[in-house]
Amino acid sequence: MSDTDAAASRAIAAAAHEAAFPDGRPGRFLTAAAVAALGRELSLPLRQVEIAALERGVCPLRYARNLHAFSLAEQARLLASCAAMVGLGGLGGGLLENLVRAGVGVVRAADGDVFEETNCNRQLLSDGAALGRQKALVAAARAAAVNPSVEFAAWPRFLDAAGMAALLDGADVAVDALGGLVDRPALAAAARARGIPLVTGAVAGYTVIVATVAPGAASPVELLAGGGGTAAEDVLGCPSPAVMAAAALMGAEAVRLLAGRTPALAGKALVADLETMRFDTVTF
Repeated sequence: MSDTDAAASRAIAAAAHEAAFPDGRPGRFLTAAAVAALGRELSLPLRQVEIAALERGVCPLRYARNLHAFSLAEQARLLASCAAMVGLGGLGGGLLENLVRAGVGVVRAADGDVFEETNCNRQLLSDGAALGRQKALVAAARAAAVNPSVEFAAWPRFLDAAGMAALLDGADVAVDALGGLVDRPALAAAARARGIPLVTGAVAGYTVIVATVAPGAASPVELLAGGGGTAAEDVLGCPSPAVMAAAALMGAEAVRLLAGRTPALAGKALVADLETMRFDTVTF
């Protein structure tokens, strides 16, 4: 063990406090204030402090309720991972909330749009104060407020194929939170070229579709993109329950992947009708 590692171990041990996990087992935890103090003391980013603590069996208190859905090692892996997401509207806002609260360590997200009043029925990041502001910058403020250990990179612009490829460079998973169908093939192609899985989803009325696209496979949403015409979400609407449900399902799948688990929807699409509460899985 290096002198630096030894110093980190001593500092983390001194800052940790004994408490019980939600299931009653004893454990050692770090408060957010302790993480911040250790970052200053050790001259480390907060994310690295939390990884170092988890590797030493100490859980940052903010992740206590993630356990035992995830092990300490899986939580450390989440903090060491990178998700790249395109879209910060309805799907993207809910996804960002899930990724940041789960402790995904690096999140890159692109959106060139601004919030408008018609977003307020469904987009988590939209409110009166956000109207007219760039979605990516509002998202950056939200991410910092919810979990300052997450390193969030805002790309406040619309991306062409080259931009999508750049966004995905070095990422562990790509997340398609786009609206409509026009730009989805370019994102699917960028994920394919980078050899990383793509989590994709769409909403039309109360119908939700979510899928995980393995590297080299075709996206079910991409297969629908050649028809043109008006997007189904514009015809059938975007009610908040459907949008939030899609974001939650996509977030669950993205976090599974980043924790190193096998995706539940590889080669499949989950199709949900929230009006009838029917859920079906379609295999490709």
